Amino acid sequence: MGRLFGTDGVRGLANESLSPELALQISAAAAQVLGRGRARGVAVVGRDPRASGEMLEAAVTAGLTAAGMDVLSVGVLPTPAVAYLTAAYDACLGVMISASHNAMPDNGIKIFAAGGHKLDDGVEDRIEELVRTKSFVRPTGAGIGRVLGVSGVDGRVDEHYDHAGRHERYVAHLVEATGRDLSGITVVVDCAHGAASDVGPAAYRAAGARVIAINAEPNGLNINEGCGSTHLEQIQAAVVEHGADLGLAHDGDADRCLAVDASGQVVGGDPIMAILALAMHEAGELVDDTLVATVMSNLGLHIALRDAGITVRTTAVGDRYILEELRRGGFALGGEQSGHVVFPRFGTTGDGVLTGLKVMARMAETGRSLADLAGVMTNVPQVLVNVQVADKAAVAAAPEVREAVAEAERLLGDDGRVLLRPSGTEQLIRVMVEATDAHRAKQLADDLAKTVAAV
Repeated sequence: MGRLFGTDGVRGLANESLSPELALQISAAAAQVLGRGRARGVAVVGRDPRASGEMLEAAVTAGLTAAGMDVLSVGVLPTPAVAYLTAAYDACLGVMISASHNAMPDNGIKIFAAGGHKLDDGVEDRIEELVRTKSFVRPTGAGIGRVLGVSGVDGRVDEHYDHAGRHERYVAHLVEATGRDLSGITVVVDCAHGAASDVGPAAYRAAGARVIAINAEPNGLNINEGCGSTHLEQIQAAVVEHGADLGLAHDGDADRCLAVDASGQVVGGDPIMAILALAMHEAGELVDDTLVATVMSNLGLHIALRDAGITVRTTAVGDRYILEELRRGGFALGGEQSGHVVFPRFGTTGDGVLTGLKVMARMAETGRSLADLAGVMTNVPQVLVNVQVADKAAVAAAPEVREAVAEAERLLGDDGRVLLRPSGTEQLIRVMVEATDAHRAKQLADDLAKTVAAV
């Protein structure tokens, strides 16, 4: 068995590589590792609406209860809601069953530790070791976990665990975090037939916005199907058709948010982060005047924020690395080009609905359009070349490749940058060059690709 955990939990084709048997074993192992020594802990379990989630939730629940953990099912909710409720209910762990933006046949298992935090590599390794060795503790009799209903078990569950209250509590949390009335703003929301189909529009309306929801009718089979943050054509057309002020597009588990301005132009993750960083900078809320982003963020973001006195700290690709850097430095804002944006003050993971609320709050505060706000940054031309290689690690470390990268960086100076990195899943080297001169970017990328291919 290879490594189970990827950059965002365990993911695969449901009922094949991600089988109910594996889901049961992972959850039993997670309960054993994250139980915090409690005789009887609680695990929060949520899912997105894809059909296989019903099957996998049953398996996860079986694994958790078999390990002596009580299970509170919160049903269909976004990933950040499960993380929030894990912390709010002081649970030992949380489990989100979702494959995010992937197509319907896939599914995944994301695990949160106490406080709603994602797992570090060491904890994942301990869980994987238990799965490999099947060294599970199996209590019997009264030691077996229970599935907690509205009325609770042995009087240990209070009214905050109420089936309806899980939605209301999360929406109230989002509205409080918004900090501004959004009356007068009309927004089209593409829910991707996903986990935010109910709570996304509910939160936007509760904050005062006029909401037009599209793709908010999940049937278990249509999640992410030609819609949401990976297919923006529908929301672009809908914003123009309805004369809305903006559009917001989420993915299947609603930890992402991309935007569309009133003219139908896409506003991606980088300009969204620029808008929010500047807002927090002006309010004195941006710790150390620092934004955390991955190496894939466009150079234009760095330039725009540098001119405003804001530093951009970069990490490897993946929101887990953003989260690690935010926690390490105590920073207040981080995110990715893909639309994952994290506000550590309000949550422990990317929250697409909160991101949308914060963007609209900035519009309400300034009276400016989204297009005007996004104009603070201009994307620098970017060229990406994928080079097939036999051994990506060896090629990336080759002296001639390192020398070629250093020479390209010297030629670009402050007007561009070079990023050369091995693919996480294939024998590829990705060569990316950004430069204010598009022709120069292409020439340098092509030259570097030839050097890589020749190794």
